[in-house]
Amino acid sequence: MTPSDNTTSTTFLVDGMTCDHCVRAVTDELSAVPGVTAVSIDLRPGASSSVTVASTRPLAEPEVREAVDEAGYDLRPAAS
Repeated sequence: MTPSDNTTSTTFLVDGMTCDHCVRAVTDELSAVPGVTAVSIDLRPGASSSVTVASTRPLAEPEVREAVDEAGYDLRPAAS
């Protein structure tokens, strides 16, 4: 898929991720959210991992939280 001007990117912090399996679980759940086109994760075992989600529409935090919860991890508000 080619990026367009209609793509938005939002970064979230996720706690509890420690390995590639964790990355795959969060990526799979977030990729299933309507409008999500890409997920990029900066894994930081023992700390909050940065999860950047590209989408064709703005994502509401509750839908992102639900996907992260389904994967078994905790969404934190991103630092400003």
